[in-house]
Amino acid sequence: MAFSPVLSTVAETIQVAIAPVFLLAGLGAILNVMVGRLARIVDRSRQLEVLHVSTTGLERQRHIQELRLIDGRIRTINTAVYLNVMAAIAICLVVAMLFVAELGNFQIGQVIAVAFIISMLLLTGGLICFLIEIHMSVRAIRVRSDLLELPLP
Repeated sequence: MAFSPVLSTVAETIQVAIAPVFLLAGLGAILNVMVGRLARIVDRSRQLEVLHVSTTGLERQRHIQELRLIDGRIRTINTAVYLNVMAAIAICLVVAMLFVAELGNFQIGQVIAVAFIISMLLLTGGLICFLIEIHMSVRAIRVRSDLLELPLP
């Protein structure tokens, strides 16, 4: 005789799984913003690589300094993306485990709770990395003091 879950059981499990699914949608939006920032950072690094070859002196030093900062930003935003993708995977596992536990009548509530906590820690880590990258970018866009000086009359 084949196992057939009761419709109400499936409906209740779907209701429980809705919150993590909404969280996945939010994570998708966050990842979209992060990947967009990464694309802009890479575009800027490519521009500087072209300029770097044709400059000398102070301008070349400024390009090197900005390229170093950009390299750090790329590593930081990559870490943020990685952590948020891992959080999304953990949330997917939570949703899957909810159904497996209900349909197989397994008592794995603690495992599901731990998986959800891990997903929240990964999300938090990703958001902290994102905040660090934003701070790095703000430092990079400060106007040089020599450009703010008034010319002599």
